[in-house]
Amino acid sequence: MGFMAVCVRQSRNNIINHVKSKMGLLGLTNLSSSLNNDHSTLSTASLAKDLRNQISVFENNPTLYRTRRFESTKPHQRSGVHSNGASSQFLDFPGGQVAFTPEMRFISESPKERIPCYRVLDDDGQLIQGSIDVGKEIAVKMYSDMATLQTMDTIFYEAQRQGRISFYLTTIGEEAINIASAAALTIDDFVVPQYREPGVLLWRGFTLQQFANQCFSNKDDDCRGRQMPIHYGSKKLNYFTVASTIASQLPHAVGVAYSLKMDGKDACAVTYFGDGGSSEGDFHAALNFAAVTEAPVLFICRNNGWAISTPTSDQFRSDGIVVRGEAYGVRSIRVDGNDTLALYSTVRAAREMAIREQRPILVEALTYRVGHHSTSDDSTKYRPVDEIELWRSARDPIARFRKWIESNGWWSGEAESELRSNVRKQVKLVCLN
Repeated sequence: MGFMAVCVRQSRNNIINHVKSKMGLLGLTNLSSSLNNDHSTLSTASLAKDLRNQISVFENNPTLYRTRRFESTKPHQRSGVHSNGASSQFLDFPGGQVAFTPEMRFISESPKERIPCYRVLDDDGQLIQGSIDVGKEIAVKMYSDMATLQTMDTIFYEAQRQGRISFYLTTIGEEAINIASAAALTIDDFVVPQYREPGVLLWRGFTLQQFANQCFSNKDDDCRGRQMPIHYGSKKLNYFTVASTIASQLPHAVGVAYSLKMDGKDACAVTYFGDGGSSEGDFHAALNFAAVTEAPVLFICRNNGWAISTPTSDQFRSDGIVVRGEAYGVRSIRVDGNDTLALYSTVRAAREMAIREQRPILVEALTYRVGHHSTSDDSTKYRPVDEIELWRSARDPIARFRKWIESNGWWSGEAESELRSNVRKQVKLVCLN
């Protein structure tokens, strides 16, 4: 009993010290000092009393745990309603008042219409309507990084086929999701990736040499060769190291976001996952966790239609991933994942909302994985070749964005040739080092 009491007392003191460091509450001084007295035993009554005091501290300090959208969880009397007949039409229940109905009606398993997909550019790279707040500098950098990412993927993939590296995984067809989302963030935002987001690192300044060091596991690899290829990470760039386990990064991202919230940082956490990841339990736990804690985190789903060889039709019957946000109380949007401008404006707006309103946001980006899942996969065994070619040519995000910057006079054929030639030389050079 004495040993257990000491452990409980130490654990409780750690919690109080942590809360004091985060909140700076003078109101905890008396509580903590009384708990620091050297008692050999602790009674059940004193433990319960102290627990109630700690709960009171949390409830009375809205800056630590906001209850803005959950104030209605406490049952209450409707103002001006006193008659039993009128009040019996509603049920005061956690979450707010629920109206009664004499009609037995089941909620449909699917909406009458699918959730629309936000886009800015049409297939020919022209604005659908109005204008977009994107200047020349950031537009050209986004395009340059998308082309660089595509070239790096092509050469590294060939290097794996030549037996020079053991494994590789490309982002071909999904370059816009990588670069446009990265451009909408700041370096203070923490990225908790899956494994198909090297473009976010590229945008933040990770060099081609650093990519090569990691894939070849050489002496200059920041991971010291302890990770398999494409499992990048950078503490300097606030990019958590990639893990192979599907969707395990999602709850972690919520924890990171909640930490940023507790510290009052003007930043958010951003995590990426595929449609296959949404079929994992961690996805559901993470969305619920984020909604309840009101954590500033962006969930960006790359819905490319396939979880390796499993099509979405064999994964779920819902209208994609976007509709799941509402079930957990998470604001959501569906966007064209091959439209660079739509992605940029969506993630920028989502980031602003997440930080300003302290809430999670779910973004479903509809795209297509043109390449194989990895070098261990042959997607032609389960996908029609003509379907792959359609997305490779007619729906290529890089080609579409190039048409837009060229129409603005910001890009040319000469600039394209020079960029591609220089990047190829640089990538081949780093592969030889």
